[in-house]
Amino acid sequence: MEYVIFAAALLGILILLFLKGLYDYRQEQKRFRKRLHTDYGKKLEREYRPEWFTHICRYSDKHAGEFPIDEITWCDLNMDEVFKQMNYTYSSAGEEYLYYLLRNPQLEETYLVHMEEVIRYFDTHMEEREELQFIFSKLGKIGKFSIYDYLDYLDDLGERSNRKHYLALLLMLISIGIMVVNFSVGILALLAVVIYNNVTYFGMKKEIEPYITSFAYIFRLLNIYPEFKKHRAECLGEEFEEMELAFRQMDRFQRGSGIVMSGTRAGGSGSPLDMLMDFFRMGFHIDLIKFNQMLGEVRRHLDAVDTFLTHYGYIESCIAIGEYRAYLGDFCVPSFHEERRIRMVDGYHPMLTDPVRNTFETRKGMLITGSNASGKSTFLKTVAINALLAQSIHTCLAGEFETCFFRICSSMSLKDDVLHGESYYMVEIKSIKRILDLIAHKEYRVLCFVDEVLRGTNTVERIAASSQILKSLNSENSMCFVATHDIELTSLLEDRYENYHFREEVTDGDVTFSYQLLPGKATTRNAIRLLSIMGYQENIIQKAEQMALEFVRNSHWQMLD
Repeated sequence: MEYVIFAAALLGILILLFLKGLYDYRQEQKRFRKRLHTDYGKKLEREYRPEWFTHICRYSDKHAGEFPIDEITWCDLNMDEVFKQMNYTYSSAGEEYLYYLLRNPQLEETYLVHMEEVIRYFDTHMEEREELQFIFSKLGKIGKFSIYDYLDYLDDLGERSNRKHYLALLLMLISIGIMVVNFSVGILALLAVVIYNNVTYFGMKKEIEPYITSFAYIFRLLNIYPEFKKHRAECLGEEFEEMELAFRQMDRFQRGSGIVMSGTRAGGSGSPLDMLMDFFRMGFHIDLIKFNQMLGEVRRHLDAVDTFLTHYGYIESCIAIGEYRAYLGDFCVPSFHEERRIRMVDGYHPMLTDPVRNTFETRKGMLITGSNASGKSTFLKTVAINALLAQSIHTCLAGEFETCFFRICSSMSLKDDVLHGESYYMVEIKSIKRILDLIAHKEYRVLCFVDEVLRGTNTVERIAASSQILKSLNSENSMCFVATHDIELTSLLEDRYENYHFREEVTDGDVTFSYQLLPGKATTRNAIRLLSIMGYQENIIQKAEQMALEFVRNSHWQMLD
């Protein structure tokens, strides 16, 4: 009788724990749905682990266009931080696709027009948007690797036989049969088989665990589709047709997989029932048998998996872009034309909390002069980022932004390459050479940004070489924005570049900057003034000013005392 009471009590506790887990799970879902509504467009507060940077690029690597943004330009513009600011995605598919968009700006308008249609649809259909965001949260993040990492490794496994697992099942049945004839011998045999199955299970499971993780994610890709297609938008007809075909191709993969592929794997949603299934898996190797069957299906239908990752990623990226626009508040949709011309009205940098906005229009490119810390580099990055966002997410941080389609590249925040024994100058000339090579390609116009060209060499050769390089960077097939301290270049290149500058003011022994772009070349300097403000000796300041004045008047340096 005590055994019955104990068993009943244990069963009751398990049922209570199950119900409690189910209740907590549903309550968390309700809270998440509420946050989707109340937190829409709010600033993101997400933390990113270091390994995130190694896998976020995998979709982009697999689907890179002919002219992706290269690593130098990406780092110059600090695009990792810009991406984090707009990453309103809840799934790995959406996150990797959004990154892909930024890495691969479009070179024609057709794709962007369709994207805008999808963005606006979800902007005006709140319920559908929130339902899809909830579904994407079920899809979830895969962890520290991309699913494309796992898919790449599938060929290493090859075809896998289930004979060992079928033998384990056969031994289990034989043991049960022996129990009918001789219970004592049968129970010992069954115990031995269970121990053997458990020991071999963990060895084999460890070998395939990374791939079970990827299959769990593929299963979720497929499992959410019936619910997902209930919210089919008319503007996504082609995407849904392709997903429907891919879904049918993966039919054999799905059969029975729901029994063995726990929803809690790889960061999925899941339910408490999944924990009970683990005991069944260890005894009968059901998940290992199904894994080998699923492996063959995935290897035969990798294109179908990619179709789901692409279309889910695209749709969630469009929703994320819409939410990013809500966060920005002040943005515009860019206008594209055929002219070699850029016009920006009240443009600003996305990472500044209180940015100064600037306006300009140019058909020639721009040579920007000004004092140290006056805003030249930030302005270059503002224009470059807006040009990139225009061609990638069809969104600009400006009142108006007009441009043509460009290949975008830069040479701005370079460093010595100590590991390869290269000086700053060598790194710099290689960086600029790659831009000249792009311009020589002539298939597409090039928009380039250069901060302090050839700063790693002497003045005479710098002016001579810079003038010829900048002449080549600004051609019929390209447009260049340059920041420089070399005021001589403003005269040498005035026929090819429009001169602009930034100005500072010195008041009460302090230097202040307006960060407003002004026409013409700079007429003030502040390097020596900054020495004074920082407390350098007065005789150093006076003599430096005298030498500078002498050089401006007579074009030669006076000898030191």
